[in-house]
Amino acid sequence: MLEELLIKFCSPTLAGLKTGSLISCPYSSKEDTIREIRLLNQTFIPKGLFALPLRYFNGRVLIYLFRPAQLRRDLANMDAGRVLSANGYQNAEPVHCLSELIRRLNSCGSFPHEIGLFLGYPPEDVRGFIENRAGNFKCVGCWKVYGDEREAKKRFALYKKCTDVYCRCWENGRSITQLAVPALQRS
Repeated sequence: MLEELLIKFCSPTLAGLKTGSLISCPYSSKEDTIREIRLLNQTFIPKGLFALPLRYFNGRVLIYLFRPAQLRRDLANMDAGRVLSANGYQNAEPVHCLSELIRRLNSCGSFPHEIGLFLGYPPEDVRGFIENRAGNFKCVGCWKVYGDEREAKKRFALYKKCTDVYCRCWENGRSITQLAVPALQRS
């Protein structure tokens, strides 16, 4: 079941088009969930992907599928750094940011809005969402857009097309191992 949810909700990340994706799924045993994620990571890690459980709550687990190299690049962006700093993050290193995000998810009643930075959303849109308290946006797709509407709409269409293609491939027997694209090597 986890693999099917990953295909349905994380295809752009599996394809290397997006830094990260979140899925919430039911679980009956924390140990079984951890075991299943470890097995997936044996396939994912060589392809530059990693699945991480962020929160267990009310019989559901929130799983973050991401590309660590892309996350490092995204969080190194000066605008992203400003958003993180303004929201109390002391360090822009991904491991520290992920630890803080997990702490916030498990201790706060509300969802930390800076999570958009971990999903590959443009920093200007994450900042706009926070500053405007989710109002006054230009358009809505995978996220609320406050910056470049045209570019965001292109990305929304690309993510939708990717998801449609991946779902069809999955239904036709392709495995998640076959659908997870290796990270591109950048010089």
